[in-house]
Amino acid sequence: MSYDGRVYQVNIGGLTRDLPLFEVAPEVKIAIFNMLGDTEIVERAADLLAAQMPTFAEVIVTPEVKAVPLAHAVSVRTGVPYVVARKIRKPYMVNCLEAEVVSITTGKPQTLYLDGKDRHLVEGKNAILLDDVISTGSTLRGLRLLMQHANAPIVAEMAVFTEGDDGDWSQVIALGHLPIFTD
Repeated sequence: MSYDGRVYQVNIGGLTRDLPLFEVAPEVKIAIFNMLGDTEIVERAADLLAAQMPTFAEVIVTPEVKAVPLAHAVSVRTGVPYVVARKIRKPYMVNCLEAEVVSITTGKPQTLYLDGKDRHLVEGKNAILLDDVISTGSTLRGLRLLMQHANAPIVAEMAVFTEGDDGDWSQVIALGHLPIFTD
C-alpha cells in the first residue's frame, strides 16, 4: 500500500476525522478507518449503533482486532455480552468452532476461531455481527459460518462503515459508507 497525503473526511455523530487514502491496487485507493486508540470515536459509534441494535439480541460477535473496543462499548451500553472471533488459534483455546473463508483481497484462506470458553454464549443465541468496516465481505462470511456452526441465528449485521458498492450492504446497519477511489 502507498500513501500520497490525500484524505477523505468522515462524520460520525458530529465528530469528523480525516481518513488517509491508501493505494491498494493500481489506481485504486481506499480510505483507511482505524478507530484503535480513538476513544471519542469508539464511544460515539457505540452510542449510535447500540441505539439501532435489535432488543432481542443475545450476543455480539466481532472479529479481532480493530472492532474489539467497539464491541466492548456496545456491550456495556446494551448489557449484551460479546465474544471475539480470533484470526489465530492460541494454544489455550480448546473445543473451538472454526470457519475458513478465502479472502477476496488476498486470495488466501482466512480461518476464524471461536474459543470453546465462549461457545455457551453463542450456541443457539440471537447473534449480532459487529465490525468496524465491511469491505469485501470475507470476514463477514467467516462470522456467518461460525454462527451457522453454533446454530446461532443472525439477527443483525452492523458496522461503523461499509465500503465499496453500497448496494452490496443494504442489510447492514451502518453509520456511513466509504467509496472506492479510482484515479
